[in-house]
Amino acid sequence: MARKKKPEDHENHERWLISYADFVTLLFAFFVVMFASSNMDKEKAKQVSESVVNAINESHVAAAVSAVLGGGNVRRVGKSVTKAPKPDEAAPAVVVELLPSLEFLTQALEAEIRAGKLKLTLESRGLVVSLLQATFFPSGQDTIEAATFPSLAKIAGVVRKLPNPVRLEGHTDSVPISNPRFRSNWELSAARSIAMMELLTTRFEIPKGRIMIAGYADNVPVGSNETEEGRAQNRRVDLVILGSKGLASEPAHAPQKPGPAAAPHGK
Repeated sequence: MARKKKPEDHENHERWLISYADFVTLLFAFFVVMFASSNMDKEKAKQVSESVVNAINESHVAAAVSAVLGGGNVRRVGKSVTKAPKPDEAAPAVVVELLPSLEFLTQALEAEIRAGKLKLTLESRGLVVSLLQATFFPSGQDTIEAATFPSLAKIAGVVRKLPNPVRLEGHTDSVPISNPRFRSNWELSAARSIAMMELLTTRFEIPKGRIMIAGYADNVPVGSNETEEGRAQNRRVDLVILGSKGLASEPAHAPQKPGPAAAPHGK
């Protein structure tokens, strides 16, 4: 008996639709990418470009790239290599905005940083310059030591060149103060911020409208109040050059109202 011939498979003439669909999907993705690229934030792109140019001009390319990637800045000083402060990894926009200022101050204040007189930190709110009390203020007082004026002049020089507002934050340790001038650490921390503001605005000509004052007493420690070393770190005034995120938490300035018209002089 002869075997039945197996019927031939029906040829599928619509297989080309699969390739066509893949092509359309890729074409759509291409136009989405082109559209997104044409609508990027041009202001941020400009900031990135300026920061890279500054880094190249000052031979700080490695530091700039490392900071943008979230690592510690590496900076060369002569033949030695020192590490600049590590930026907050959650603040890429602030890194781009304030990295040149961080780099300049790290170099200009190298001696003070090595001696433990101040610290530099790049945080999500902005660039923080911590002025330690042991260097800048006598114990329990709000008078700024005249010997620190050259260091403050370097900081003020950077502040004057930036449009960013500045917040001065006074801090103390947890030991209660007891002297005739200040009744509490709240008063002392606020008084030191005000003293720093007066110096920056009078001697270094920074407009008062750019400065804000805060006193935190012992409520924002950076070290343990159980040890003398930790308490020394907590006694400080933080000069914060605010970035866009830090400025967002500040109250908006009310629009200036025009003054009353001058009355005509009587005869």
